[in-house]
Amino acid sequence: MASPKRSPGEWEGIRIKRGEQREIRVMVSESYTGADISIPVFVWRGLNPGPTVFLTGAVHGDEINGTGILRTLIVDQPFKVDAGTLIMVPVVNLLGFERHERYLPDRRDLNRSFPGSRRGSLASRLARMFFDQIVSRSDFGIDLHTAALRRTNFPNVRADMKLPGLADLARAFGTELIVSSVGPAGSLRRAATNAGCPTLILEAGEVWKVEPTIVEYGIQGIRNCLCHLKMVAGDPSIPPYRVETDATRWIRAQFGGFLRFHVTPGDQVKKGDPLATNISLVGQRLNVVRAPRAGIVLGMTTLPSVAPGDPICHLAYTKEGELSKVVRAVDRLDEDTLHERVREDLSRNVFMKRYS
Repeated sequence: MASPKRSPGEWEGIRIKRGEQREIRVMVSESYTGADISIPVFVWRGLNPGPTVFLTGAVHGDEINGTGILRTLIVDQPFKVDAGTLIMVPVVNLLGFERHERYLPDRRDLNRSFPGSRRGSLASRLARMFFDQIVSRSDFGIDLHTAALRRTNFPNVRADMKLPGLADLARAFGTELIVSSVGPAGSLRRAATNAGCPTLILEAGEVWKVEPTIVEYGIQGIRNCLCHLKMVAGDPSIPPYRVETDATRWIRAQFGGFLRFHVTPGDQVKKGDPLATNISLVGQRLNVVRAPRAGIVLGMTTLPSVAPGDPICHLAYTKEGELSKVVRAVDRLDEDTLHERVREDLSRNVFMKRYS
């Protein structure tokens, strides 16, 4: 059962009125010396009543595209919040962020520790403090992520599409790809959704970078969601196509070797299309890795050297006949559209040569 929501305008003795903006600090833990560890939070309230939405970056400390998106929102303010409240947390995992690492100092994954416990491990306690301070005040959540180390992702939203309100929000974000799932046990989005705060995640780009087109993509998607919730004036933009799927698969290397990629993130592939050629270091062709089904390249490794079993390409499978519609939609796009600029930018992370 969902707990009663706390006020987004009352923060441990600090009051933020409607129409105001304010940076506050939320204490989440203590250092080895006993000093308080606090994370910066930016609260932006509209003049009119409305929902409260939390926006989070760097739950994994090395995934900083989300930090760049939220920093841009706070500094540039590309839209006006008319109703409700935005709670923006550019860095959740401050201890990992300061070390440029995914995990906390206790080597636990914060995004497998929610909703946490006040008497548990460091990760569990931090998760509980965050949950009590941020999620408990929110009606919806958007959690910003990237691919893991040595991988990159074409922008995609992940959400439990069986929940009507969350499904509507996910579609409003405006990504071309939506992956339906409840999320891993202990993840922020799954725990928040179970607590009555429907939450989605954006997966886009790679670690240790703030990629300009990903920032642009994230800001557009957040604005779309806020328009959908009537917090910001206007209507959500419509993507050139939309694929919703619960079927994805990592295609893995059969042999060790060095890859020559034939696809990049966002590409459309038919069954049997070559994804990469695996060659030895002296040029002997070992095998060609092919798509087992029609789909779209959701993500891929950026590291060409592989051992048997290493992940190469993450495919989002499409329904029968759906891929041809996607191909036609993409063929109509100008090269200066955001979709095509994102594809172009992400393609620079891999050495790609068309198969011959």
